[in-house]
Amino acid sequence: MSATVPPPKLYISTPNKFPNSIPLLFLPSKNSKSSIRCDVGSLENNSSSKWTVDCVSGAGNDPIHIILKPPATPFGMTSLESAMKSSKRVFLYYCAEMKALAERIAAQSDSIELRSITWRTFEDGFPNLFISNAHGIRGQHVAFLASFSSPGVIFEQLSVIYALPKLFVSSFTLVLPFFPTGTSERMEEEGDVATAFTLARVLSNIPISKGGPTSLVIFDIHALQERFYFGDNILPCFESGIPLLLKRLQQLPDSKNISIAFPDDGAWKRFNKQLQHFPMIICAKVREGDQRIVRLKEGEPKGRHVVIVDDLVQSGGTLVECQKVLAKHGASQISAYVTHGIFPNRSWERFDHDKGGNPETGMTYFWITDSCPQTVKEVKNRSPFEVLSLAAVIAASLLI
Repeated sequence: MSATVPPPKLYISTPNKFPNSIPLLFLPSKNSKSSIRCDVGSLENNSSSKWTVDCVSGAGNDPIHIILKPPATPFGMTSLESAMKSSKRVFLYYCAEMKALAERIAAQSDSIELRSITWRTFEDGFPNLFISNAHGIRGQHVAFLASFSSPGVIFEQLSVIYALPKLFVSSFTLVLPFFPTGTSERMEEEGDVATAFTLARVLSNIPISKGGPTSLVIFDIHALQERFYFGDNILPCFESGIPLLLKRLQQLPDSKNISIAFPDDGAWKRFNKQLQHFPMIICAKVREGDQRIVRLKEGEPKGRHVVIVDDLVQSGGTLVECQKVLAKHGASQISAYVTHGIFPNRSWERFDHDKGGNPETGMTYFWITDSCPQTVKEVKNRSPFEVLSLAAVIAASLLI
């Protein structure tokens, strides 16, 4: 058996697809087979990653075959696939009332480009719509930012939502931050109509684009079982605004004195795992005669800055009653967070600022997201309200 000669170093030219990497290869001795590891340096950041080189020599005058295997990347993607994924470009359409949020989303990434729709009506009031430059989005990733804030605006948006995937787009994503019929998710007696199921079926029949089923992005849907209302022709992606709350709580001067309160068991089931590192307080609604009263079920609010957390607020009655109970049991400050601040008929007016220490009558903070744009306009620059924007989370979901 001949002695093994140390392999010489060999530089090979870098493929055009990887202009910033210079693989350093090592050839084995003739008539040998070995697996050798080498470094690939990046000219951009001087980082290196491990590649595997299999070298196999043939018989006689056959050349040496070099098999270059790239390092493993997350989810089994090759480096090229990863690079292509990071360069995804999305054309984002939006309804009129979501313009401000759409602009904030586009500001998050150069890969998101806003596109407009002409929203007109005929003389009879029915929609007369036009998608500009429809040929220009062929083969592109397309998304639509919707707001079903009232039944009167749903039909015109559905018309656009059904039209976009049929324009030969590469993929279609519908962003509906607030699923408005979520509170009507069950039948309590014969004759009740579960409108949440109806809307889910409507969205499940969005035409399939060239790239496959529509992706649907929703934040903090009201009832967890509603995720099963959607059919197989749509891919629901359920996001949450709670990470935005967590980031904001970390910025508070009394962040180590925060307790989380849930107004009922439903809110606890929905959010407790995301907030489990905080001391928790659970309230409960009990019926006394014709009234529903909120009582403290477990937890200790005394001396704590208590933040009431729920998915949405409408009239605010439950939050007000919960606030009274927490103040009665000694909470030093009371704040609230809801993902969806609906507040019909300006019901947000019942929430005042505590003016530095009156938890019985006011709140230190009331956080909402911009999922309901009309509310955002009404409470802007009005204490105790603060708006936590979903823009960054939506932008990230569009670029998946």
